[in-house]
Amino acid sequence: MYHKLMLEDKVRVPPQRLGEKLEKVILEVLQEQLEGSIDKEIGIFICVTKVQDVGEGELVPGDGGVYYDVKFEALVLRLALQEVIEGLVVETTSFGAFVSLGPIDAMLHVSQISDEYINYDEKNARLICQESKRFIGVGDVLRVRVVTLSLNEREPRDSKIGLTMRQAGLGTALWLEEDMNKEKERDSKTSGVPKEAVKEKSRARRKENASGE
Repeated sequence: MYHKLMLEDKVRVPPQRLGEKLEKVILEVLQEQLEGSIDKEIGIFICVTKVQDVGEGELVPGDGGVYYDVKFEALVLRLALQEVIEGLVVETTSFGAFVSLGPIDAMLHVSQISDEYINYDEKNARLICQESKRFIGVGDVLRVRVVTLSLNEREPRDSKIGLTMRQAGLGTALWLEEDMNKEKERDSKTSGVPKEAVKEKSRARRKENASGE
């Protein structure tokens, strides 16, 4: 999930920027170096939000820059297998949807959308369930589960994150609302039937199953 962390690092301020406000320069250097990068122990850097403390500068022979020990705040995304997370559909294709998790995109393959056959409506950029007619499209917010996770620190774009929606409690906001309404409908019908009648029906079903065997 998303975490705000206090981190420490050594930051080089280039010589051409030594006359500028130090904290501003250090913040911009950190943002340029870290945002969008991956550290498997820390997470995926979304943004560096604040420089908390700057130590004394150090000079290195032959280097015109100055090095500072810095404490700073950063927002990161940490993912784990089977974690449930929300993302935004940014692209659809015939083989699935690309879902933005903030600093990185993940893949929702057509086989992981539903138990139904999925049709691709290229004109409207939608993936449509053949029977229920439920669909997902660009701009939809999805609740999904992480089922594949392979992060590449050197080349973040080569990271592979696979998602699924084929479980209860997952899907678009509309899907979840429809499922909730159906559940309420079932509960209201059940609540109107006396408990003894429900038990009697269950016994009858068991007898039918037994006789069928």
